[in-house]
Amino acid sequence: MSTITPKKCAIRVNPPTLVLTYTDKATGKDRQRSMPLRNFTKRSGVERFVKELKSNPRHKKYLENVSALQMEKLLRIIKERLSGLSMEESLVKVEKELAVDPEEDLNKVDDDTLKKKKSIMDETFEKNRKKPGEDGFKYDVDVDFGGGIESSGWDSGDDSDPIF
Repeated sequence: MSTITPKKCAIRVNPPTLVLTYTDKATGKDRQRSMPLRNFTKRSGVERFVKELKSNPRHKKYLENVSALQMEKLLRIIKERLSGLSMEESLVKVEKELAVDPEEDLNKVDDDTLKKKKSIMDETFEKNRKKPGEDGFKYDVDVDFGGGIESSGWDSGDDSDPIF
């Protein structure tokens, strides 16, 4: 069991650094850990860097409870900043790239994109989910979406399938 509870994950652009604020359960103290992203450039592969950071023996226990998607967003922001965009432009670009458009047809995207979009949707769901005991939790919510009931035709009556 991990004795590290992450509170915040942030970045420093120059030099590229991932900064984690966490609570050490063993001592009860809040601490901060800076992890320099050596050799990270505007051409670096973000997914590869995230995997390397999460598997690095020096950082593993600190990053095991930090979502890979959050780390990817932060590293993409650094990458955009190193490419010359302002912080605001970087934030907008990264949010747009890592957002799920409800109108987008996910049946037409490649497997890697689909996996990333599903990961984003899962993380958004978990962030917004109300659990028993939390404020705003309601059991067995009934929602009317206003479309009414549609008849499908195949289950319209008792005599629709005389074989059975």
